[in-house]
This record gives sequence, C-alpha cells and structure tokens, in this order.
Amino acid sequence: MSELPPFQTLIDEHAATVMAVLRSAVGREGAEDAFQETFLAALRAYPGLRDTSNLRGWLVTIAHRKAIDHHRANGRAPVPVAAVREEPVFDPDPADREVWAAVAALPPKQRAAVTLRFAGDLPHEEIAEALGCSPEAARRSLHEGLKRLRKEIA
Repeated sequence: MSELPPFQTLIDEHAATVMAVLRSAVGREGAEDAFQETFLAALRAYPGLRDTSNLRGWLVTIAHRKAIDHHRANGRAPVPVAAVREEPVFDPDPADREVWAAVAALPPKQRAAVTLRFAGDLPHEEIAEALGCSPEAARRSLHEGLKRLRKEIA
C-alpha cells in the first residue's frame, strides 16, 4: 500500500475528469450536486482506502454511482413544471450535438461505457469497475454502443 496524497491534491488532479463524466451522465444542472456528493463520499472513504494504485478510477466509480443515485432520485420524484424547456440539459459544442444526442439514446450500459471511455478517457478495466462488470462485458458494451452510433450517425 502506497501512501495517500493529501485529499486536496486528489481533487486538483481529478476534478475535471469527474465533472466531465458527471456532466455527460446527468447533465449540467445535476452535475454540480453529483460532483459534491462524489467528493464527500470519497472524503469519507479516503482514510480507509487500501488500494491507491488507481485513484482516478476509484473516483470515477464513485461518480458513476452518484449519477445512478441522481437518476433514481429524479425518477421517483417528478417535478411539475409550467412549460417544458426547449433547450437541452447537456449543451455540447454544435458540432458534437448530433453525436451526444445519439449517445443519450443508447441503452444504459452502452451509454455509460461510451461516456466513461470518451468523456472520462477511461480504459476498459476502469469502465468495467465503474459498471460493476467484467472487462470483457465492458468492452462488449462499448463495442455495441459504438457500432450503434456508427449506424445512427453515418
């Protein structure tokens, strides 16, 4: 077991990656709350962390679980609104809108695998850890998602 860096160092090094993953998973509005929840959970668990070899993967796994919690909470408690907004929650660059709209339409495992790979820049092993599956299953979800995206966008 190697020595843990100061928690602030962990935040400084990985905040951008965690925020990118959360924005793509829950949208801009939910990302900030999920970001805070991610780092609060990480702070609570940090002193007892045994494996320090992949801190980025550990944080992204926590972020992925907080995104799931966000969707579950929002799914249980719909919020009535007077009118539906016409603007997207996640607003990528105009050139990327078609791609991210297609990603959003993917089945959940495929969407998560594609998001973690391209927004979070994670390797298959870390994607598998975040999704709670084997690296082979993560590769398959990513492959199927990309195959579907190529068909949709082409």
